[in-house]
Amino acid sequence: MTVTIRPYRGQKDHFEVDITITLPDGQIHRERRKAPARGKAAARTWGRERERYLLQNGPRKRRKVETPTVSEFEDRYIREHHKAKHHKASTIEDARQTLRTLLGPIIGDVRLDQIDALQVQRVRAGLADKNALTVNKALSTLSTMLKCAVGVGVIPASAMPTIKRVRAKSAPQEFWGFDEYARLVAVAKRPVDRAAVLLGGDAGMRWGEIRGLQWDSVNFSRKVIVVQRALWRDVLDVPKGGKSREVPMTARLSDALQALGGREHGPFVLCRALVSWHRRELELPVGQKWLLQRLDVLCPAAEVKPNGPHTLRHTFCSHLAMR
Repeated sequence: MTVTIRPYRGQKDHFEVDITITLPDGQIHRERRKAPARGKAAARTWGRERERYLLQNGPRKRRKVETPTVSEFEDRYIREHHKAKHHKASTIEDARQTLRTLLGPIIGDVRLDQIDALQVQRVRAGLADKNALTVNKALSTLSTMLKCAVGVGVIPASAMPTIKRVRAKSAPQEFWGFDEYARLVAVAKRPVDRAAVLLGGDAGMRWGEIRGLQWDSVNFSRKVIVVQRALWRDVLDVPKGGKSREVPMTARLSDALQALGGREHGPFVLCRALVSWHRRELELPVGQKWLLQRLDVLCPAAEVKPNGPHTLRHTFCSHLAMR
């Protein structure tokens, strides 16, 4: 048993007390502390009292903090990674769904410090029936979660495994040819249908950007649309990439938008007042699935392959490249 007194980091009248004792079970316990009392004699007195306390009561056992599992860490990961970086609501929801439907059933009960190459391989094997893009999304989310855990001190950097993505084959994007698109525009006779089709096919806007489009973003004199908002479910956010952009209006798109009646029904260009079966909250934008449902009607009428709203953007980009 020893009690050693030495100056504390060059601070005058402050001393470090170094105590070494042998516990009843034979283990050697050592602790070094800054004495709360000033002066060497006072520090020595405190050290002797501390030594006597340790011999009688033993050192306080530190409570071991268990590393959270993948599922337990989900909320903190969302809060301290996605929300802290002001990610879009759609990005946050996508991460949650990836954790709950892809990673959770496979490694949700595994502690973060136990995620190694074997667990990563379990994820790949468990998602073997999914396409490569889905597998890579799950692996990317797992990698980001582990990096977040390292960043907030939940696991050491040495516990971070190497996570390699699987090789994905690039599939061609579907689009409607020039004649097909012309027929689709021709059968879209209702003003609201025509405007929606042209906003995607003539202006290349995403469906969320079309739903979030408001009249203050439409400049008829300059023939441009400022894409500065996107609507995901009921959340109005910035467009993909976080930046606004200007897109030109074709003459027929300008005519189609003017045929909607402007701000008469509220701020949104495609609002529920333009859709006959809505009777309440007419100033709100059309629903998330509205254009998909309309394309299910318009595509057979135009004798083109049925597809979703994003195919209109693919059509715009493909036609632009082919001209």
